[in-house]
Amino acid sequence: MLQALSIRDFVIVDHLELEFDKGFTALTGETGAGKSILIDALSLSLGARNEGDVTRRGSEKAEIATTFDIRQLPAARDWLQAQAMEVEDTLVLRRVIYADGRSRAFINGVAATVGQLRELGESLIDIYSQNAHHSLLKLATQRDILDAYAQQAPLAEAVQQAYKQWHQLQQQWQAYEKNASQFADELAELRDSSRELMQLGFDIDGWQALQQEHMRLSHGASLLAGMEHALQMMSEGEEVNALALLSQVQLKLGELQDFDPALTPLIETLDSAVIQLEETSRALNKHLQKSELDPERLAEVEARIQTIHSVARKYRIKADELPELLAQQTARIEVLSAYADDGALAKQMQAAWQTYQDLAKQLSAGRTQAAKHLSVAITAQMQALSLKGGQFTVALTPVDAAAFGLEQVEFMVAGHAGVEPRPLNKVASGGELSRISLALQVTTASLGTVPCMIFDEVDVGIGGGVAEVVGQLLQQLGQHRQVLVITHLAQVASQAVHHLQVSKSEHEGTTLSRIRPLSIDERIEEVARMMGGLQITEATRIHAREMLGLSA
Repeated sequence: MLQALSIRDFVIVDHLELEFDKGFTALTGETGAGKSILIDALSLSLGARNEGDVTRRGSEKAEIATTFDIRQLPAARDWLQAQAMEVEDTLVLRRVIYADGRSRAFINGVAATVGQLRELGESLIDIYSQNAHHSLLKLATQRDILDAYAQQAPLAEAVQQAYKQWHQLQQQWQAYEKNASQFADELAELRDSSRELMQLGFDIDGWQALQQEHMRLSHGASLLAGMEHALQMMSEGEEVNALALLSQVQLKLGELQDFDPALTPLIETLDSAVIQLEETSRALNKHLQKSELDPERLAEVEARIQTIHSVARKYRIKADELPELLAQQTARIEVLSAYADDGALAKQMQAAWQTYQDLAKQLSAGRTQAAKHLSVAITAQMQALSLKGGQFTVALTPVDAAAFGLEQVEFMVAGHAGVEPRPLNKVASGGELSRISLALQVTTASLGTVPCMIFDEVDVGIGGGVAEVVGQLLQQLGQHRQVLVITHLAQVASQAVHHLQVSKSEHEGTTLSRIRPLSIDERIEEVARMMGGLQITEATRIHAREMLGLSA
């Protein structure tokens, strides 16, 4: 859910820190106070395109940050994981827009693209207004809503996977039909080259060991001479060696120990050094005795290295890339072998097609039944929302086999009697669209995945009893989702659980907008103001208290 919104130097807002609660929240204020600023700011933080100068006059940049609790939002968490971003319980989206039009985006403090904000934002908030785009207008979303309503989402996923499997096999078949001769030649060539690579018996560990052995053998004379010289310096030199010198120092300090006991630790350290030097000398001497020049083995190693390099040059790669080449050739041979066995491929393709058809037809049957029920339910809701005679229909149009099934799903709407239903995304009236969306969302509230919905001008063109119905629907919707509604009607605002007020004031010649939560008394005054009249009377306040469900 949406937890907080932070705005700095945005349009006529200098600084705003706002927290949100669960359920239904009403946002009210006088016309021109800046209620739309909240939606504009949220939209930009969710990746909307910046189409105007939004930085406050005199400021270099505007900053907007939204904070979400995503503990129960698997879609958002999966998206973050897929983008290799850190997944936490709290998600912060931030947008910085400079006065020159440039902007920067951040997700949990990490630089991101505006496109990434938009992708992630689609799983967090749906905005319903005249000018704001929302996911309900997308055919894919309408299809998902119907499948969820029909409890067929897992089946829809199975259809998609079956189509993908069949499509891959079909592409293989078409490729074989078009390039059968070429594939046969390629398969023969690959089998020869892979046979050569397998006979080479090359592996990375063996290659590294071979190179190390070559290094040792090719420097055999230098190694023997160097080890003999080191042994002479350590212990076997006739005139002077390290062991003899240490023994002399050991003897001298032993003579002085009686005069200065502080030398005892030093003598013990020296004793340890003598022991280690003796052990090292014995080990080196033993290794030297086993070492010898081996020109025959050196020739074998060099021949092996030369063979490996020759094969690598043949395929124009480095020696250590030979195992990867063999793996690639083996995988390609498997594919081409499947092509060659055209009878088996055809059977696989036919079986995959039958599986897809069976699943898709089952999905179509579920969609057909659910479409009828959903159409009736939304049409009934429309009658109570000042859309008398209006009609909602889920149209299922047959299409060629596709990943989403055998039909296109589209929501069709007629605003009143005698009007031909049209696609939802072509409904002219923004208020009408908002009310239809509200009816649809209330009906399918328990099925949706977007946790927060914002309605702007949902009450346009309605009043009286219809406005009260809208308020009741929003209150009902707030039991399942977080709902924020910008409204001008007291009948709607009075049924909200939480109430925010937008106000505008002059400060040092500058117009500033403020948004704040209202106390009970302040809410009574605001509802009374919304009821109209040049002057708020005590009778108006009493009526406001009644609407809020408060005792007189």
